[in-house]
Amino acid sequence: MTDFSLTELNDKISKESAFVKPLMDEIGKVIVGQNEVVTKILIGLLSNGHILLEGVPGLAKTTIVKTVAQLIDTKFQRIQFTPDMLPADLIGTLIYNQKTGGFETKQGPIFANIILADEINRSPAKVQSALLEAMQERQITIGKKTFLLDDPFLVFATQNPIEQEGTYPLPEAQVDRFMMKLKVDYPSKDEELEILRKMAVINGETELTPVVHPSAIKEARQVVSDIYVDEKIEKYVVDLILATRDPHDYELGEIADLIAYGGSPRATIFLVLASRARAFLEGRGYVVPEDVRYVGFDILRHRIILTYEAEAEEVSSEDLIQRLFDTIEVP
Repeated sequence: MTDFSLTELNDKISKESAFVKPLMDEIGKVIVGQNEVVTKILIGLLSNGHILLEGVPGLAKTTIVKTVAQLIDTKFQRIQFTPDMLPADLIGTLIYNQKTGGFETKQGPIFANIILADEINRSPAKVQSALLEAMQERQITIGKKTFLLDDPFLVFATQNPIEQEGTYPLPEAQVDRFMMKLKVDYPSKDEELEILRKMAVINGETELTPVVHPSAIKEARQVVSDIYVDEKIEKYVVDLILATRDPHDYELGEIADLIAYGGSPRATIFLVLASRARAFLEGRGYVVPEDVRYVGFDILRHRIILTYEAEAEEVSSEDLIQRLFDTIEVP
C-alpha cells in the first residue's frame, strides 16, 4: 500500500467513522462501564458478525444490546427463548385463509434487522437449528418459500453460564456461527456506585433518539474491507489458528493433550475481519498485532474445544489462548 493510498484511506475512515463518537456518547447515558463490551458489539456491527454474550443475570447484557439497537434507525426485535418454544414462534408459519382457500405466510419476529435472542440456551434444538439457517444463510424458509432477510441482519444472543436447569447447551456448529463470544463481567466499585445513583430510581428510563442510519453502517463496512493487512499479520493470524490444531508444530506440545479440536478456517477469517474493524475504530488504515490480540480471546474462546483432561485440570480455553499469544512470535 502506497503512502498516498494510506492517507486517502485514513481520510475515508475519519469521514465514515463520524457516527462512532455520538453513538458511544448516547450509549454512555444508559450503560455505566462495560466499554469494552460495547466496543466489541460495534466491531460485530462493522464486521457483519453475530455475537454471543455470556454473563450472570443483572449485568445489563440485554440493556446493552437494546440500547445499541435503539440508537440505530432500524427494526429491532427482542425474542425471549423458552423451553416450550417452537420454530414457528421464531420464523413464522403458513396460516390457512378460509376466504381464499389458500395458505398465507405469517412472518415471525426474526424478520428484523437486529435480533436480541435472550437466553438462547433455553430453547430446544429445533428452534436453535431454525435460527442457524437465518444466521448463516441470512434467509428463512417457510413452507416452500424462501425469504431473504434485510441487510443489516445481526443476532445478539445472551446466555446465563450458572443456571443450567432447563437449558439446552448450544451445539458446537451453532456456537461457531457467532463471530465473537463476549464475557460480561461485574462492574468495578466506582461503576457500581454510579449505577446505584443512576438506576435506583422509579421511572428513570432514559429517552433515546436514533443517531445512526443503517446506510452509515453499510458504508463503514466498505471502508473496513479496504483496511490494509500486511502479509506478516496474515501469517501471524494463520500461525495462531494452526497452533490450536497442531500445537507440537509451534513448540506448544505441553497443551496438545488439552485441546480436542482447534479453530476452523472460520476463526481465521473472523480474526482478520474483527481486527480490521478494530483498526477502523482506532482511526487506522492498517492492522497491527495489538488489534489481533484485542479480539483474539473473543474469537477463539468458543472455538477451542477442550479435552476431558483439560477439564480435569481445570484449564480454561482462555488459559490456552494466553499461552498461544505468549508463545507465537509477534511480527
